Amino acid sequence: MGRVEPEVYFRVVHAAQNGHKGAPVAPYREQMVEIALGPKGAFENGNIGILSRRVPLELAVNAVPAGRGDPKPPREPKTPRIVELLRKAIEWKSLLESGKVASQAEIASREGVTRARVTQIMGMLHLAPEIQEKILVMPDSIHKSLLTERVLRPIGTINNYGNQVREFHKLLG
Repeated sequence: MGRVEPEVYFRVVHAAQNGHKGAPVAPYREQMVEIALGPKGAFENGNIGILSRRVPLELAVNAVPAGRGDPKPPREPKTPRIVELLRKAIEWKSLLESGKVASQAEIASREGVTRARVTQIMGMLHLAPEIQEKILVMPDSIHKSLLTERVLRPIGTINNYGNQVREFHKLLG
């Protein structure tokens, strides 16, 4: 009887770039890799071990099963849209307060959006400072966020900051 080599399969389950509270994004990725020992169906049978590792960006692994063509490089994390919009609202407020622009209509003209859209985005400034801070420090993500400007609009209409924060936490689950 000959020697049988064990079959080992692995797949990258999660790869996320880390950053924190206003700091630039870290130059490494946290990766979680699932490892299955046994036949090809081991993942489905639950015979899985998990390995986490921290690697420099240029050494990050993107595993693609054999026979599926060239592996694609990992997607770069993207700043969530809600963060970009809040930053834009803060910038516009600063322009208005400094007198560099005369009105929201002028901002709309410069940005190529409607006055109504400028009003909607500026409405994010009615959110409690605690909520704004949480939005601004959201980590970059490669997944579409469930937190959107449209979902936050009703919270911005609540007059009491404490009630806003409670609704915000309900929204986050």
